Amino acid sequence: ADAPADEFSAARAYRTVETIAARPHPAGSPANDQVRAHLEGVLRGLGLETSVQDTVAREAGQLSGAAAGSTLARVRNVVARLPGTDPTGKVFLVAHYDSVQSGPGGNDDAAGTSTILEVARALAAGPRPRNDVVFVLTDAEEACLCGASAFAADHPLAADGGVVLNLEARGSTGPVIMFETSRDNAKLVDVFGRAAPHPVGTSFAVEIYRALPNDTDFTAFLDRAGFVGLNSAYIDGGAVYHTPLDTPAAMDRASLQQHGDNALGLAREFGRADLKALDAGHDATYFPVPGGLARYPGWLVLPLAVAALLAVAALGWLAQRRGRTTYGRLAAGFALGLVPIVVAPLGAQLLWAGVTAVRPGYAELLDPYRPTWYRLAVVALAAATLFTWYALTRRRVGPAALAIGGLGWLAVLGIVLAVLVPGGAYLTTLPALAGAAAGLIALTVRIDGPWPVVAATGAGAVAVVILLPTVVLLFPALGMAMGGVAALFAVLLGLAALPVVDLLHPEAGGQRGLVAARARRAGALPAVAAGLAAAVFAGVGLAVDRFDAAHPVPTHLMYALDAGTGQARWLSHETDPQPWTAQFVDGATTVADFPGLGDTELRSGPAQAANLPAPKLEVLADTRSTEQRTVRVRVTPQRPVRLLTLHVDGATEVESAVVAGQAVPGGRATGTPWGFGIVFHAPPPEGIEVTLVLAGGSGAAALRAMDASDGLDAIPGFRPRPADVGVVGSHSSEMLAVARTYPL
Repeated sequence: ADAPADEFSAARAYRTVETIAARPHPAGSPANDQVRAHLEGVLRGLGLETSVQDTVAREAGQLSGAAAGSTLARVRNVVARLPGTDPTGKVFLVAHYDSVQSGPGGNDDAAGTSTILEVARALAAGPRPRNDVVFVLTDAEEACLCGASAFAADHPLAADGGVVLNLEARGSTGPVIMFETSRDNAKLVDVFGRAAPHPVGTSFAVEIYRALPNDTDFTAFLDRAGFVGLNSAYIDGGAVYHTPLDTPAAMDRASLQQHGDNALGLAREFGRADLKALDAGHDATYFPVPGGLARYPGWLVLPLAVAALLAVAALGWLAQRRGRTTYGRLAAGFALGLVPIVVAPLGAQLLWAGVTAVRPGYAELLDPYRPTWYRLAVVALAAATLFTWYALTRRRVGPAALAIGGLGWLAVLGIVLAVLVPGGAYLTTLPALAGAAAGLIALTVRIDGPWPVVAATGAGAVAVVILLPTVVLLFPALGMAMGGVAALFAVLLGLAALPVVDLLHPEAGGQRGLVAARARRAGALPAVAAGLAAAVFAGVGLAVDRFDAAHPVPTHLMYALDAGTGQARWLSHETDPQPWTAQFVDGATTVADFPGLGDTELRSGPAQAANLPAPKLEVLADTRSTEQRTVRVRVTPQRPVRLLTLHVDGATEVESAVVAGQAVPGGRATGTPWGFGIVFHAPPPEGIEVTLVLAGGSGAAALRAMDASDGLDAIPGFRPRPADVGVVGSHSSEMLAVARTYPL
């Protein structure tokens, strides 16, 4: 049954998912027009002020496909407003309604779009909020973030900024993670911790995401003054991302419910808050704990890291004074502590290299279809590394020196992180501080009493609470190809809990002869068991995660035709082509004559020339002076296409350009046949006008026009995929590109 009217209902939202994700609907497609009409109708039916922003916009972020140029799109954003009673600002709920061309977007981003419609229904049915709430369903996110860029830069409702809640999905299941914030986020995080029913998020994720070249619609708002906010997504089940398998049926409705619960709770809280009082002046450190979100101000990061280092040093001094170890052994314990920190991640990467050698198709997936067994294998391998290291060093160095050495590495990493990645310092600082405190307690009470065990167990629990969620979240965030990062944090967890690990090893110190030998052999059992577990888990993963019709091996193929020469080629991004792909491509090549496809090395093979027209280029005006040449052209696709590109020859410098009324900077690429270029997504049937200001007066120049559609079934020589062969989640999968050179 549906939830009460004032609550979020995944069942109600899922009906919207089924409607808008019935088929692929990239920007500019007739299917996307139908989705947009549906969204407009729903929002107007709720009594909201609803409009469509129809404009041309430049890209946001770092997604450009135009070397030395710009990416643009015609976008049509759906915008609705729920007026507040006494607004102090605006709250923007944002999601994109377009999908990639290769999949229907059942999760990405029908999850966010349907969540916003259901939140709009719940808010409209209840008391009006204090602040304006604006629902922004953007277009062309997948192409270039152009819809969000257009809204943030030009829409009247965005003029004064506000709080942005961006909703995304990069998988099909898992907890909804708040993975990105604006800067000086302490008050935003406080609201998130109080108002989100499922507050999963870490300041470490925010730091990492800021450093990566990844972007969502949220980027377009962060690029503009006056906007603050939070970015959330669920990310597990990444094998379906951007593929034909990203259907409504693939969605975990529990993840959709979490999205909605959080979005509605945050919309209500920000809807009643004084939005002018959200600037904290600093970032917060925060992380999930059972029952909520722990957080503390960023200015505490470095003092806590220093305190942890001093506490570990004090522990080492006291342990030496009490005769539990020596300074020499402490130095050895610290030096040897680096071994598992290095070996475990390296072992995890080698493990995955071995798995992908057996199953090459994994190289084209974000994550395997059923990754659990492989994740367990990495954790078991990290445990085997730690246990082996401990068994080999415990007798000579001593458990106290090894434990203090491990805490020393955690404390040192805490200092490094506090300086370089402050939001991630808690990961090692707090376990080091807890471990040092436990050690100091153990050294100041009776050794045969319960308190040493209680203290060690408590410190181990702190490490588990802080580090285990990080290990779990890193797997879907980075994929198995970077499983070594999860292995690193698993080993750090083990180092923080070494006193507990010691309980798994029999007392060997001080014994002699056969007794000591038997004890050492018994001490190796945990390492052997963990190593066997890693092998078994990896083997089970290979056995259960086979490619079949429901879990097809991903393949990539596209077709490129030069309409001027009549030459055509099959192209693929696969570095080690699957058997199906290999029937089309063989050797490696670059596609310098198709600059709109980028400059990466591709696999190529000959293809039959299809009877397809190139985009038409008309020179509308051509004026020259001694220093400049201004050319105005119209480029018109001669068939339905998803994108259009125009590049200028590499010998010609473009001083400036205007594309469909939008000014873009000029440029010149050296060392390539084609230089400055533009990529235009969702071009109108009548084409686009481009004005180029060329340096150098009357010199000869040439333009290369290309357009691209989707679908290879009608191309001569194409052979359909078998049931167990699928499509890679790529923006160029199944692309059909036609290009022609036009001299000026």
